Amino acid sequence: MANPHQITWEEVRQKFKQVWGYDDFRPPQGEIIANLLAQRDSLVVLATGGGKSICFQLPALLKSGLTLVISPLLALMEDQVMDLKKRQLPAETLHSALTPIERKRVLQNLWRLRLLYLSPETLLSEPVWQRLCEPDLTIVGLMLDEAHCLVNWGDSFRPAYRRLGAVRPALLQNKPPTHPPISIAAFTATADPAAQAELQSCLQLDHPQFVCTSPYRPHLSLNVSIAWSVAGRKKQALDFIRSFPNQTGLIYMRSRREVEELAEWLNSENFQTMAYHGALPAKERRQIEKLWLSAEIPFVVTTNAFGMGVNMPTVRWVLHFQSPLTLADYIQEVGRGGRDGKPATALMLVSEPTGILDGSDRQRMQYFIDEQRKLQTRAKKIISKLPPKGQYKDILKLGEDGPIALGLLHSAKQLVWHSPFEYEITHPKPELPDTESTAIAEMQGFITTKECRWAYLMRAFGFAEEAKGLKCGRCDNCTRKKNW
Repeated sequence: MANPHQITWEEVRQKFKQVWGYDDFRPPQGEIIANLLAQRDSLVVLATGGGKSICFQLPALLKSGLTLVISPLLALMEDQVMDLKKRQLPAETLHSALTPIERKRVLQNLWRLRLLYLSPETLLSEPVWQRLCEPDLTIVGLMLDEAHCLVNWGDSFRPAYRRLGAVRPALLQNKPPTHPPISIAAFTATADPAAQAELQSCLQLDHPQFVCTSPYRPHLSLNVSIAWSVAGRKKQALDFIRSFPNQTGLIYMRSRREVEELAEWLNSENFQTMAYHGALPAKERRQIEKLWLSAEIPFVVTTNAFGMGVNMPTVRWVLHFQSPLTLADYIQEVGRGGRDGKPATALMLVSEPTGILDGSDRQRMQYFIDEQRKLQTRAKKIISKLPPKGQYKDILKLGEDGPIALGLLHSAKQLVWHSPFEYEITHPKPELPDTESTAIAEMQGFITTKECRWAYLMRAFGFAEEAKGLKCGRCDNCTRKKNW
């Protein structure tokens, strides 16, 4: 298996062993790496624990030029770059927490790097964009890590994601004719067929190679249990944690405040744990990760900021103290369990259906729905103020709702980006349709389903044929009993 850079497949495998210590790739890693070495666009849906990062890191190291990795979370970027640097690999990250001197140092040394991690917002900031457009800087790849964030956030509070499809042509316009092609790849563990189509369209992928694997993890037991009261939820949580003595686990919650309160309460119950969320200083996050990875604390109470990119194969249990809002969040988070292929157990605690005894889950969902509606209402009001053609910098003068309005119009196929900084509204009378999130309904369907929980998830993520007649034999619906 060869590629245009005349690197033999044996050389690829040798580099893999030299850097990561493995003799060979796990399917479908080899296929993905070959596609990227051949400069093909790719859309990769690979189950959590499938080794997605290596699939774009290794080709980047073997190519001559810079690969940009677009990542949603500062903690995720720092973790991956820290790991690469430990392996003596040329990688850096750019983000808002760096000092001006640190940012300048990274920008001045881009030609020495093979991997640069940054958020969509940082990528499109003026000083960074100007440096990336310089003719002497060779850019060979644009990798979108955790690509489901484009679909989940791109038309709401992270509208910069919606501009990424215009990045490649804009970069190439500033490069000499001899500049190599720039391949684009999107990587995620969670993208249903609609999300896959949206990623291909938004990123302007050119005849992408699709690599999609089933999310099914037969060794992972999925369970849902009703908490009839606040006290009952806490008791069930204690019983579940105590059933895994001295075993590594994770507890997920939705807000920073609730994470801190639950961690404090668990410490008062003689558990050794810590609260983790994105607002903590980087040094403190690294310390918590180190304590957890070394088993000095058996579990962490966290928001979804923890887990992405953290490689801990021996997580034996995952507790959702509250239900996630979407199935995508759920798959990402339970996927931290049993990455070594050995049995692991996931439990989600949910309020009783009426919400009379404990209405917290219902209130949380309603808050999310209300916030989405408010966002759409504000965006609709601002659309009439948008020029049919314009510069992104001018829209910023309208406040934070301006970029969101552009993102929503792009999502509705009523706007195109001629460059990451120039837009055109293509509909003569732009109007946002009223949309209700189907994600919450899908999550509620999962909670209440009586069929095999893995069958429900596989169908939701586009594997309907494989889901037919499936009985995993491990979830609560298949066993009809408590599995811990």
